[in-house]
Amino acid sequence: MADPLVELHHASVVLGDARVLDSLTLTIRAGEHTAILGPNGAGKSTLMKLLALELYPSTTGAASFRPAVRLFGRDRWDVFELRKKMGIVSADVHDRFVQGNSNGSITGRDAVVSGFFATQGMFGHLEVTPAMRQRALESLETMGVAHLAQTMLDRMSTGEARRVLIARALVHEPQLLVLDEPTRGLDLVSRFQFMERVRRVVQRGTTLLLVTHYIDEIIPEMARVILLDRGRIDADGTKTEVLTASRLGALFGAPLSVEHDAGYYHVRVLSSLAR
Repeated sequence: MADPLVELHHASVVLGDARVLDSLTLTIRAGEHTAILGPNGAGKSTLMKLLALELYPSTTGAASFRPAVRLFGRDRWDVFELRKKMGIVSADVHDRFVQGNSNGSITGRDAVVSGFFATQGMFGHLEVTPAMRQRALESLETMGVAHLAQTMLDRMSTGEARRVLIARALVHEPQLLVLDEPTRGLDLVSRFQFMERVRRVVQRGTTLLLVTHYIDEIIPEMARVILLDRGRIDADGTKTEVLTASRLGALFGAPLSVEHDAGYYHVRVLSSLAR
């Protein structure tokens, strides 16, 4: 059996006096499309930084004899090499590119090409080949934004720029695509169109790990849902098992109803909350 894409073993993260992740144990294998769902403060952003190697976990006792984080069967990575196997897109990455990347304003194609170098801009010393430029255009086409190749990111809509950044994450054809609250800032229609484009990526064989607090972002292809609460796994199972009114109501602290249609789940806050 191939190595799991992600393995966490009693991984904890302490920031200041707060234990943000508390002895988290988790395994995700190829093709196991997984959603990690939780309210604000659940530890989702910290988990993302752990996977991106921006933070490092602590372990104690017997757990310390086993690596707390293994990615693609390894616990040590050059971050630039890791990006070839795992593409990450988050609202934070979006902000860094659109509002303050290292190279100032950047075109859609250059943003995607920068994925080959794991940089946030294009610099004079980088050797860009014709094959890289062609692959960047193909990746933009996959996300339906090839027409934005020469458009500056700061002139695009939020949804357009987010799709360009997924194209950047896909330029290496990674095994795992990690999306962290990918539709933040998008309106209702744009959110749906965006996630439908993500479905096409998944259907091509890329494993998806989605970190979100929006239940309706969980696309039909995702079979597994993990509920994260105050740095711990509260539930882990199929959508039918996990996305229930009782579980979600307890997690988000409100009475909820849950409906599903055409593979999507939708949650409604019950009116009794306002009484």
